[in-house]
Amino acid sequence: MGLCLLLLSSACAPRATKPAAPPTPAVVPGGAEDLALRYLDAWARNDVAAQRQMLVDAPQDFDAQHARWRQDLGVIASRFDRVVLESQDATTAVVRFHGVHVLRGLGDWEVESRLRFVLRNKRWSLRWTPEVFHPDARPGDRFGRTRSWGPRGDLLDADGVPLTVPGEVIRIGVMPGRVKDRAAVASVLQSQLGVDPAKVLAALNAPSAQPEQFLAFIDVRPERYQLLRPVLAPVPGIFFRKRPARLSPAEGFASHTLGRVGEITAEALQALGQPYQPGDVVGLSGLERAQERTLAGRPSGEVRLQRRAGGSELLYRFDGEPGRAVRTTLRMDVQDAAEAALVDVTQPAALVAVDTKTGEVLAMASRPLGEGWHRALMGRYPPASTFKLVTATALLESGLKPDSRVDCPLEVTVGRKRFRNFESEVLGVTTLRRTFALSCNTTFIQLAAKLDPRVLEDAARRFGFGVSYDVGLPSPGATFPPPKDDAERAADSMGQGRVLVTPLHMATVVSAAATGVWHAPRLLADMEPGPEARLNPGTTAMLRDLMRAVVTDGTAKSAASIPGLMGKTGTAEFGTSVPPETHAWFVGVRDGIGFAVFVEGGGVGGRVALPLAIRFLQALDATVVLSKRGDAS
Repeated sequence: MGLCLLLLSSACAPRATKPAAPPTPAVVPGGAEDLALRYLDAWARNDVAAQRQMLVDAPQDFDAQHARWRQDLGVIASRFDRVVLESQDATTAVVRFHGVHVLRGLGDWEVESRLRFVLRNKRWSLRWTPEVFHPDARPGDRFGRTRSWGPRGDLLDADGVPLTVPGEVIRIGVMPGRVKDRAAVASVLQSQLGVDPAKVLAALNAPSAQPEQFLAFIDVRPERYQLLRPVLAPVPGIFFRKRPARLSPAEGFASHTLGRVGEITAEALQALGQPYQPGDVVGLSGLERAQERTLAGRPSGEVRLQRRAGGSELLYRFDGEPGRAVRTTLRMDVQDAAEAALVDVTQPAALVAVDTKTGEVLAMASRPLGEGWHRALMGRYPPASTFKLVTATALLESGLKPDSRVDCPLEVTVGRKRFRNFESEVLGVTTLRRTFALSCNTTFIQLAAKLDPRVLEDAARRFGFGVSYDVGLPSPGATFPPPKDDAERAADSMGQGRVLVTPLHMATVVSAAATGVWHAPRLLADMEPGPEARLNPGTTAMLRDLMRAVVTDGTAKSAASIPGLMGKTGTAEFGTSVPPETHAWFVGVRDGIGFAVFVEGGGVGGRVALPLAIRFLQALDATVVLSKRGDAS
């Protein structure tokens, strides 16, 4: 007691006792409430046979009424709660309950209704009427529903201009019963549209194929259809159907990024769940898929009771939501230039451009167009000599200068592994600037070997290697695993080894080299900025000096006439053939735009990727000139 007085503890005061809650009445086994619970449990399990056993004077069409109720409303599940005995006398009882019926493609429909019981031979049974479904339902009534989607939201460019517009495409397919030569049909669809012949023959030979069934294989834009029709129409069995579609400004325009819209697939239906159902039109790839719920909104609908005597009654309304627009960071002019650069490229390739100050993606293009894989975002490759931007950063921050004297021998050996310069180049003793401009591997291998291993790893990290970020579409970013030994560290220093990077990420690397700040890329205007990292003060000016030398006096000298261009070429070896196959890279910066050009298996960066970069910049300049002319007029 003394302790309580000293502490003035409220715990010493007499505690108020909380009134005990009245006991919940127990459910009497065999009583009306117990039977109601068992009936609702059977209903939730869709066990109609068990439900019927609890009825008195069951309607002959009880099973059919339940099946029709489920089918007409699209009921996929039911659950029940708040089961309360409302009234009871000697021979009757009423139990009130709350039900939630999940309607396919619409959502939860909540209903309060009643179960009416009668006592016969000391046993409770349910006297069932359609009132059990809904208190307003009467014998002979039928339930019905409506469902519709509102307008789909637009994908917008950085200025808020729609990137897609309503239009139509031509679906090209085959009617099995009209085909005279299956091999000819498969051959022409392959040569003109790239459709796999095996896919065509499998569809034609399928046991389920009906003679007059239209088997669709590909959709094309009207302008392409006009070119294809003279070739395809004369082939017996090939037919065409128009269908509505969302069209980009031109065929192939940002197609991998924007994605496509079509009838929902089984995979998409499983992934999206409610409120989707078979037959819905959804985004199947790209941003159309990633932003599906925003762009589509929610469907609206009604549950109605069709009266036996005519007319109908509204029971419930699902208030849908129209789709909302999604604004991207893409710029029409930059994307147009990217498409123009790759217009006739037949090898797998990618071109990405970003804003050097923000990391916002201005353009992304992947080839081939007919392949669904977005290699600009998803492809990871050795960056080769483009990674020397990172190695050069580590060297410059360790005290070297562009004019520092360095050696470029034909070959060096590190960790008992021999490394040679590409095409056996030897520069001898010269400046760091010149070895960077002409991409001397042996110089960078020797210099990197003298660094504390953590210095190169830290530089890579500050260029986003090993950093997770959200672009707005899936992208694995870039990796720089800690080298296992000196030989691997030497390979890493020139962008080989286990270093891997996406074309998108390399566009951010060259941007960081030009600005001094690495920004994680992002594709959606409303996204919060992602991670960023800074280079040491003073490094940026030296990196810009090195990158400009690549264009004026180095491996990108064929682009020397382009004012202000800075960059780095790369030729990435891969595979086991002798000599090894190579990917072609060029990364560059001009006028606040950082970009990466990549050609898979393309060969030498300065001979293959660089001309595409020049074409990209020329197309971009042409757009600017046209824009100025338009402003002047």
